[in-house]
Amino acid sequence: MSAILLSTPRPALSRLLIAAAIALTLAAPAALAQSKIEQQMSAEQFKAAGLDQLSPEQLSNLNAWLNRTLDSETSKAVVKAKEETRAQVKHENRGFLGSGSREAVVARMTGPFNGFARGQTYILDNGQEWRQDDNADLPGVHLDAPQVRITPSVIGNTWYMAVQGYNTRAKVTRTK
Repeated sequence: MSAILLSTPRPALSRLLIAAAIALTLAAPAALAQSKIEQQMSAEQFKAAGLDQLSPEQLSNLNAWLNRTLDSETSKAVVKAKEETRAQVKHENRGFLGSGSREAVVARMTGPFNGFARGQTYILDNGQEWRQDDNADLPGVHLDAPQVRITPSVIGNTWYMAVQGYNTRAKVTRTK
């Protein structure tokens, strides 16, 4: 388990912890469901709902139905929360090795762009940081916060950045 946590990118780790917290929160009502409805309501609420008119058998059937329904709905909510969290983690970790998502990243650079340069780190307005790994260049280009599109290669885990309005692409690796 600790090897998984150490190799998981920080955003993914925090999302997994959030998913675990959601699952625990959603599981709490299931624990309450094991107690009878007459124990969960005050005597006044029980009487106001007309439940005092039920026979012991009817009350037992109601409790059984409530428990089954709550267990079923809780299970559905936990599954949905896990799926949503996985999808969000996959989306936020685009570009990291093994993230699985091959969706393009469209964002703006923060600050000026003065052409491509090997080893240069580009910081985007979505918080991502990408480092250029090849010798692509765009001499004489000076832009302020240009929009960029980062797309994956067809094969492998290589990503390419293009600045809006220019055809030159630079090979990049996500660093944050």
